Amino acid sequence: MRPRRDAVDEHHHETRDAESSSAPIDKLLAASVARRFYLENQSKVDIAREFGISRFKVARLLDAAVAHDIVRIDITVPAEIDAPLARALAERFGLRHCVVVDLTRSEGGPVAPADQRQTGRWLGTAAAQLLSEITEEGDVLGLDGGGPVEALSEALGRLPSCQVVQLTGVHGPDLAADAAVTAVRRTAEAGGGRAFPLHTPFVLPDASTAALLRSQPATAETLDQFGRVTKAVVGVRAWDVAPAPVHDASTERERDGYRALGACAEVAGHLFDAAGRLIPTELTARAISMSADQLRGVPELIGVPGGARSAEALSAVLRSGLLTGLVVDSTTARRLLWSEGPDGTEGHDGRGGRDGQGGHDGRGGYDGRGGPGRSAVSELPPRTTQ
Repeated sequence: MRPRRDAVDEHHHETRDAESSSAPIDKLLAASVARRFYLENQSKVDIAREFGISRFKVARLLDAAVAHDIVRIDITVPAEIDAPLARALAERFGLRHCVVVDLTRSEGGPVAPADQRQTGRWLGTAAAQLLSEITEEGDVLGLDGGGPVEALSEALGRLPSCQVVQLTGVHGPDLAADAAVTAVRRTAEAGGGRAFPLHTPFVLPDASTAALLRSQPATAETLDQFGRVTKAVVGVRAWDVAPAPVHDASTERERDGYRALGACAEVAGHLFDAAGRLIPTELTARAISMSADQLRGVPELIGVPGGARSAEALSAVLRSGLLTGLVVDSTTARRLLWSEGPDGTEGHDGRGGRDGQGGHDGRGGYDGRGGPGRSAVSELPPRTTQ
């Protein structure tokens, strides 16, 4: 059986190209091939036919064009997903969803970590992608007043039909145009559903004023949605690093008391100590926010860190078993994996999460030894398996 003529010609071209592979590059030809491939989206077969060369030589010319700086590939997004690190973190802490964003790489190699604003922007973008993947039609989404939600709402595309609820009152002075209110409305538009904002301050001067505002029809309607939230994104931050709504709204005496109890992290206006135990605050009666028990009742609760000492804060909240998912930068992720547990053992035992199998052992912290002020802190009730 005689070989096909085109196969013989192809082999001839390949052999000839191989023999000339050490020859100086034809920069004009390489540029022409690269222009057609990268800018005009022509196939290698069509390019080979036009110039009378093999497709193997087209591939080599494209490689040479990059190697000789004829073609420059510029990736303008200074972030990438670290999937292996995300898997390790999810396994360690028993998370259902975990996204790790690496912001430490650039074209020139390792660089200093990005500033907090840039980090928050890309974490919000990653959280938006995760939310778009897990949201289903009929979901009720919850967003707190933390920094990541603004970037999240800006990065969202389309969502399945859903409603969106604001989980905490406004932290800033502008009740109508606050970033959290805007984010809730923008996210609701992405899902074609209704927005339930909170046009109230996060903390009121006294309990009677807070009770009065809670009874207002618009506020009451939003608060009634808290028990219907199926998926939520909340900020996780150190309790005393700005912006710090609980710290800033407390008196100096109250702050000293929270420090004595080991306050470490804040989520949606609730404080946690390093062992993941809830610290009751005197602000509860005058704050407009979802309760700790209601947060625990959300089937999917995604945490996004912000600010300095975020690894310490995240470690505490992960120990509480409150979170089912996490979006975090790679530097913080590595600190979480390398950190020591409260009983002196390295890392986390990987049994945490909200599946009812572990996380908090119900004995006053992971090591069962309690801690400073242990009579004043409280355990969150265990999460039943979803």
